[in-house]
Amino acid sequence: MRSFLNDHRFELTSRLLTESTPEQLIPGTPLLARRHWIPEQPVPLERVRLRWRPDAPEADLDGGEPELDHIRPHRVDGTAHRRYADAVGDLARPKLFEDRSCYRLLDVGTSAGDPTLTFGRGRYFDVINICEAVAHEYAAAVLAGSAATPFRAAIGDPTDLTRRPVMAATSTLTIRHDRRTGEAEFVLHWRDPEKVASGGGLFQVMPVGMFQASHDALWNEANDFDLWRSILRELREELLGGTEDYGSDQAPIDYATWPLNESLTAARADGRLRVFWLGLGMDPLTFVTDLLTVAVFDAELFDETFRRIVSTNDEGHRVGLEDATGRSAGIPFTAEQVDRLTGAEPMQPAGAALLRLAWRHRKALLRLP
Repeated sequence: MRSFLNDHRFELTSRLLTESTPEQLIPGTPLLARRHWIPEQPVPLERVRLRWRPDAPEADLDGGEPELDHIRPHRVDGTAHRRYADAVGDLARPKLFEDRSCYRLLDVGTSAGDPTLTFGRGRYFDVINICEAVAHEYAAAVLAGSAATPFRAAIGDPTDLTRRPVMAATSTLTIRHDRRTGEAEFVLHWRDPEKVASGGGLFQVMPVGMFQASHDALWNEANDFDLWRSILRELREELLGGTEDYGSDQAPIDYATWPLNESLTAARADGRLRVFWLGLGMDPLTFVTDLLTVAVFDAELFDETFRRIVSTNDEGHRVGLEDATGRSAGIPFTAEQVDRLTGAEPMQPAGAALLRLAWRHRKALLRLP
């Protein structure tokens, strides 16, 4: 069943949306969101405010509910796995599978017109125990020709942040923009189901990573609680092939002296790199939550920063071509490519929504007249 889910995520999502179109879909996209989660215009990332609430109450559901008994496999001794992550770890363990601490999304609001996100403490396996479990349940129902999905029904409104623990990934559409020619392109990722525990077998923007500290050592909790720092680490890992080991088990990352942070922060200050917030939304099949951001690099900055861009990383491989000069090129940021990827290709809903929203706002993102 796990293989069926990974092989048919795109088809299952399409079927789910055909059966019942949720009212909360972002117009023109396959992503769920409350209206105030999506700003009318791109918001510079520095205007997104984060708040910390470490004393948040537990959510109503934790993935151990009896509504999931019908999909939990049994061990050799006949006992059932307590939660879905236990079963995945025993029977279909991907390369990256670790129950690390995450920032749990508690509330989405606005303050003086700017987005305000409130977070508390959570764990990565909350994603597996609930999001992957609810997707597995739907896949099993499709195979059985059944309409019974009791756990999905128990969750109810997936955008209710109090009903279940919601961990969020930071999904960034990375665009290379040549201001001289006006041409733009973006990097695209194929997520390998043998390597990742969620979203395997689909195309996705890159980089993408859970919004979490770089290590579970307590000093990282506050030091890494920053969207830009999360994006920065993912750029290093997914585009430059860096590891997730920052030595922060011994001491917090010194971002002020990190060369990649120094160069890109300077580029943000002088306008060669512009990073925007486009909102957040949820996958209708898994209810996985993505924070939607766009990083627009001037071409010269992109080429200098990613001159050693990798083709394969720990989560899959980059999709692209080489241009006439031998430069590793991305996907053209054009209406044709956006329509193809969001309409005909098996792409994660968050990536499809990001592309659609970015194309809608291309004049603001690319500073076009």
